[in-house]
Parts: sequence; C-alpha cells; structure tokens
Amino acid sequence: MGRRFGWLWAAYSVSALGTYLAFDAFSVIAVIALHAGPAEVALLAATGPAVGALAAVPLGPWVEFRHKRPVMMAMDVIRFAALLTVPAAYALGALGLGQLLLVSVVVAAADITFSAASGAFLKSLVPAGRLLTANARFESTNWTALVLGPPLGGAAIGLFGPVTTVAANAVSFLLSALGIRAVGGGEPRPARRDTQRLRAGDLLDGWRYILASPALRPLFFNNLAGNALIMVAAPPLAVLMLGPLGFAPWQYGLAFAVPCLGGLLGARLARPLVARYGQWRVLRTASALRAVWPLGLAFVMPGWPGLLLVMVLEFGVISCSGVYSPVYATRRLEHTPDDRVARTLSAWSITGKATTAAATALWGLLATLTGPRTAIAAAGILLLATPLLLRRRTATARPSPATVPPSPDGSRPSR
Repeated sequence: MGRRFGWLWAAYSVSALGTYLAFDAFSVIAVIALHAGPAEVALLAATGPAVGALAAVPLGPWVEFRHKRPVMMAMDVIRFAALLTVPAAYALGALGLGQLLLVSVVVAAADITFSAASGAFLKSLVPAGRLLTANARFESTNWTALVLGPPLGGAAIGLFGPVTTVAANAVSFLLSALGIRAVGGGEPRPARRDTQRLRAGDLLDGWRYILASPALRPLFFNNLAGNALIMVAAPPLAVLMLGPLGFAPWQYGLAFAVPCLGGLLGARLARPLVARYGQWRVLRTASALRAVWPLGLAFVMPGWPGLLLVMVLEFGVISCSGVYSPVYATRRLEHTPDDRVARTLSAWSITGKATTAAATALWGLLATLTGPRTAIAAAGILLLATPLLLRRRTATARPSPATVPPSPDGSRPSR
C-alpha cells in the first residue's frame, strides 16, 4: 500500500486506541468527579454529539474546496486542545458539567469534519482497486482498539483517576496529527467554487447528491436504519442485564468485549469474500445476516447461560458488521465523484448521528413504558426488514473522478 498509506494507517491506529481508552469517559467523570445524576449524564451523552453534528453542517461544503490533509491535521489539533482542557480544569478544581458539554460539542463537530476530509483524502491516496483493502485494514484496527481500549481505560481510571483516559485521548490526537503530517506528498487540487461565499443552498449539496444517486440512496437508508436499530437496543439491554438479571459490571463488560474479536475476523474476511462472490452480493448477504442476531437478545436469561447467549449473539452481529462496514465504505467512495466526497460523507455522518440519537431517545421511552425486553424485541423485529432496502441491484458503473459538466445544450456526454 506504500509508505504514505502506512503513515495514515498509523495515525488512525493511535487515535482509535486513544478514543477507546476514553470510551464513555465523560459520563464516568460526570458521575465520579462531579457527582452528576442520571438526567445530567443523559443530557451530556445526547446533547453534546447532537449539537456537534448541527455545528458541522456548514463544514462539509467548506472542506470540499480545501486541501484535505491540512484540514485533518487541524481537526486533530482542535480535538487535542479541547480535550486537554478537561484534565487541566480538573487539576485546578474548576471542572464543571458545562465545560464537559462544550468540549463534547467541539469534539463531535471536529470528528465529523475529520471523517469527511479523511474519506476524500483516502480516495485520492489509494488506487481504486485497493480501497477495499484500505478500508478493511481500518476496520480491523477499529475492532482491535475496541477490544483493548475499554479494559485498559478502566484500569487506568482505577489506578490514576477519572481524567487519565481523557488526557491519553488528547495526546493520541496530537500523535495522529504528526502521523498525518508525515504522510507528506501532494494531493489533487481541490474543486473550485463558482463563488467564494458559502450559500445556504450549498449546505444541502451532500444530501441532494445522496438522494439523487441510485447507487448511494439504498445504501444510505440501509446503513442509517441498520446502525440505529442495532444501537438502540444497547441501553435497554444494559438495564436488563445489570438490573433484573443480576449480572455484575465485569460480566456485562465481558459480554461485549470478547465478541469484538468477531469484528476483526469479519474485516479480514471482507476482501477475499468480495473477490470470490462480488461486492454487491457480499454487501446484501452481510446486511441480511447482521439483522438476524439482535432479536435473540430479548430472550436473555440470568446466569452463565444468559451471558454465553449474549456473547454468541453479539459475536454474530459484530462479525457480520465487520464484513459489511469496509464493503459499504468502499462502495460509497466508489460511487461518489471526487469533487463531492467531503460533502457527501459529512451529510452521511451528520444524518447518522442525528438518527441514532433520536432513535435511542425514542427507544428509551419505549423501554420505560413497556419494559426492556419489549423494546429490544421491537428493535430486533424492525431490523429484520432493513435488508429489503438493498433489495434491487444498483448500477455498477462508477462516476467519473469529478462531476461531468453539462454541454451547452444541457445534455451530458456519454461515458
């Protein structure tokens, strides 16, 4: 894949490990250090990412017309500086919930902007035939960090205090920025704007392209619905396992840490499966298989049999997700012109975060009214319908590297 991709992969790896070391760190700090109640913790968990996603709306069009590597480095530095204020304020005895909320907003907006820029940069860096290999390596790294990060982070908090992992995460973003700087080399000239001023209509360009694309539209809705319905079952399941079923916190953590190895396995299988069966067939099959498992979580029982059942079901859904994610990410890049990648990925990410946040809140209300098992079962049943969003094969032709301009009579030349 070359030296430049090696540096990019290293930068991703260190930031992914830092992120998962600090997994749910703000909630832990709010409870342990600030003695916040459930309502305040829920506000922090939901509001920060939601407001951050809203703040990122104008950044997609802004990123599109700029060199991507400097934007990625800037977002890493912003995240480093924002996160570093947390241990600094804690050391001075000045840390408050408002600061955690503000930092959460800044980091969420920077996350979305970085993702939009990095997707466009990856497409310019890696040959089209190697995009799946690159995305599979990122997916493997992500699941490896998820296996290692939370347990190590929990141990670090126990040994060194509640803000330790936030400081480590901040440093990981600084190291990521240095790694991206080491990538070096040039990148294609950014697309040119007709006007230097950002217009209100420009904010919707990403969504307009997704919804108008026969290749991206079904993938967009399948991905949004699938991810949201998988995520909404997590809080009711936590309430069920840690409450009525009587699982200890370490058992609950074990139930989700070990199955993450399935994500690593799935990511490694993605490329050979696509080589043998084709991208579209693997994508549809992985989407269908990952939808089968979560319904079983509604039937979890107490004791070790219940714990093993959760681990088997989670291993199944995570393994299928490990195959699905790099294939869908590759298909998305292949069917997006180079001059629209940042806007498209930004719109995709913003919608995904907003959809998951809204669905999680709705399912929390459903679990309150009907009970955790009913809420888990409802999500599982609806999830079974999501593969239908990929029911028809889309065109296999890929768009040109940039949007094809219309000819004087308004038609577009054939390719």
